[in-house]
Amino acid sequence: MSQHTFTRRVAATVGAAAVVVALAGCSTPAAPSAGDEDVPGVSDDTVTIGTHTPLTGPAAAGYSSISAAATAYFAYLNDKGGVHGRTIDYIVKDDGYNPATTQTVVRELVQEDDVFAIVNGLGTPTHTAVLDYLNQNEVPDLFVASGSTSWNQPEKFPYTFGFNADYVVEGAALGQYAADEYPGKVVCLLGQDDDFGDEMIEGAQLALGTDGLAQVERYSVSNQDVSAQIGALKAAGCEINILGTINGFTALALGTAAQLGWFPLWLSSSSGADYPTLVGYLGEDVGPKLLQGLVGTNYLPSLGGDSEWVSLFRQINDDYNDAAPFDGNTIYGMSVAYLFAEALDAAGENPTRESLRDAVTSGDLVGNGILPLSFGADSHAAYLGVGITAVDQGVQDYVGATYAVDGDTVTTVDPAPVDLTGEGVPGS
Repeated sequence: MSQHTFTRRVAATVGAAAVVVALAGCSTPAAPSAGDEDVPGVSDDTVTIGTHTPLTGPAAAGYSSISAAATAYFAYLNDKGGVHGRTIDYIVKDDGYNPATTQTVVRELVQEDDVFAIVNGLGTPTHTAVLDYLNQNEVPDLFVASGSTSWNQPEKFPYTFGFNADYVVEGAALGQYAADEYPGKVVCLLGQDDDFGDEMIEGAQLALGTDGLAQVERYSVSNQDVSAQIGALKAAGCEINILGTINGFTALALGTAAQLGWFPLWLSSSSGADYPTLVGYLGEDVGPKLLQGLVGTNYLPSLGGDSEWVSLFRQINDDYNDAAPFDGNTIYGMSVAYLFAEALDAAGENPTRESLRDAVTSGDLVGNGILPLSFGADSHAAYLGVGITAVDQGVQDYVGATYAVDGDTVTTVDPAPVDLTGEGVPGS
């Protein structure tokens, strides 16, 4: 078991900071309450937070809609009165999915924009570049948009919390699904050449055994040609391919395979399985055909389901996001924003960075997923299980199996979706 897995298992405007000074009149000043502290990003009427995300570059087409969806939810929330009377300003900065740029923009957010917290910074290689910086400066680093197990190291990174189900969980769930539904088939894997791919491999081997993957191929996001990798998978006789890929490379893999006249079954991590996004890459003519039967993982309300959360988010998208295309990324962005609002509400009427962190580790947050959140004093992971989805005639929805990882064991569990309450406004 890797060190990462061991750790995981055991475990836009700028708001001014509020400065409240006690008036003279007593010979001995009273001890300061939370409202008397100089809290970065918190004023009497505003909480300012920020994020880094790819609005340009190789990952933009797959993920730029996430921050737009979160911004739309915050606009909706602000019109409902915000949280404890404060509106939320969400500063979104483009890092182009480039770790060096991530370092620059995150320092700007902390040192110049004086944000209260970083929320949903996106990407494994990019967010890794700012992990030490945020924790050394005791900046709440909430709900990272990546499934790396690096975010779940409470002793080393006490201010960082993940949001995605981690890649070990996703890899294990897809591997177990392949074993359960297609016994005897040749299973292979294509993964990104970083922690994303490493941990998808680890998870798949957890379910299938160390010799369970007949062929493993890796790609780099800097090289948008996977012909050699797809050719090697085909030559190895792979019948099922697990994908540890972002959306753009999922589409690239399927398109390249189709050009070779090869049509295996594809099982993708949630990071690369969003149907509308993939159709956007592949085109309306061939996309639906190539994506028929695509299997993925998810832990949030499904785009193709009848969840009240999805209905609410569609309405918010129409009213506050210029009726932008509605996809799984929209649901993801609004779900993250809702969870932050829930944490901020739990942090109290005069929130501090410490009270915000305490709210997350309390174990009381609910979110809106299909399984309970796993946050606690010894766990900075959000979801330790996922459901399995499939695409059928253009509809992507859950197909019944839900898997959770407990230690080295992959188990089938019953989903427990969180019901919508209070119009999606925490504390109402």
